[in-house]
Amino acid sequence: MTTATSADVRRDELVERLFGSALGALDLLCVYLGDRLGMYSALADRGPSTSAELASAAGVNERYAREWLEQQAMAGILEAQEPGASDAERRYAVPAGHDEVLLEGDSLNHMAPMAQLLVACALPIHAVLEAFRSGNGVPYADYGADLHEGQARFTQPLFDNLLATDWFPAVPSIHDRLTGDRPARVADVACGLGRSSIAIARGYPKVTVDGIDLDQASIARAQQLLPESGVEDRVAFWCRDAADPELSGRYDLVTIFEALHDMSQPVDVLRSARGLLSDGGCVLVADERTAERFALDAGDVERLYYGFSVLHCLSVGMIGENAAGTGTVMREDTVRGYAQQAGFAGFEFAPIENDFWRFYLLTP
Repeated sequence: MTTATSADVRRDELVERLFGSALGALDLLCVYLGDRLGMYSALADRGPSTSAELASAAGVNERYAREWLEQQAMAGILEAQEPGASDAERRYAVPAGHDEVLLEGDSLNHMAPMAQLLVACALPIHAVLEAFRSGNGVPYADYGADLHEGQARFTQPLFDNLLATDWFPAVPSIHDRLTGDRPARVADVACGLGRSSIAIARGYPKVTVDGIDLDQASIARAQQLLPESGVEDRVAFWCRDAADPELSGRYDLVTIFEALHDMSQPVDVLRSARGLLSDGGCVLVADERTAERFALDAGDVERLYYGFSVLHCLSVGMIGENAAGTGTVMREDTVRGYAQQAGFAGFEFAPIENDFWRFYLLTP
């Protein structure tokens, strides 16, 4: 009888783990199809449906719909009613509770955008391979619309549900200024599709917000979404550099949400943000909540951050000469160093509780 060595056990464990990872990756890619093609929403609207009924409702081919439905049932994402029925007669449904995860875009439990982000990160994988060899970066635009759309969809529930009710009220210097009688001006730097800009304006009816970003595609999409927001009279989106001298000294608050770690020149960005401030203003930076130092037991969230960093965030932060190459796992000491180099005298943690982000309050 052969006794398994520790190497054999570790080998078998890794085989099993990678097989499970392959299942999870394929599940997410199939979730992407259901999300983007409207098959989940069609099922939710119709109720239990056959493959032909779903194909008709979603405008897809029946054979593709049937294969997708069977995969989703095998994965436990959808429910197959009467599994023993014929392929043509078998009905599928979105189980109770799964509808929130797959379809409710305003819920903090909405996870469909994670599939969209996975697809976006894999899109320029061959360019990432070459970047590993050359030491160069991969332009943000190469990740396509799924990147900025997926990020906006994933963070929108955070902004809509927490920004004006939990986050800003926890920082009296910000909350009091935005609710004061003198209307405040806010610059939302690296605003992306502007979900944070809109949430600030909705939560604080006296303020005006300028969303600023250098990505033309993101700003174009933000401008498309703005007319439906109800705050289009107090929010504007601009594709311009925050270092533009015309913007100097205009703003009571500058925000940078989950973007500093992506920037090739984070010190320059923070220096520009400082220049935007009027007297008494401050900068609020929200970025990934990481462990103080590298640790194998830092947890699954940090493992997730490393995955995004390898595939996307580090690559976009390696563009240009003397790029910082920060990556997603940006630790407190790194942020503090950037702030000091940018000329900020004040650096402190904002007392905001959040599982994913840490908030830094910077003052000149």
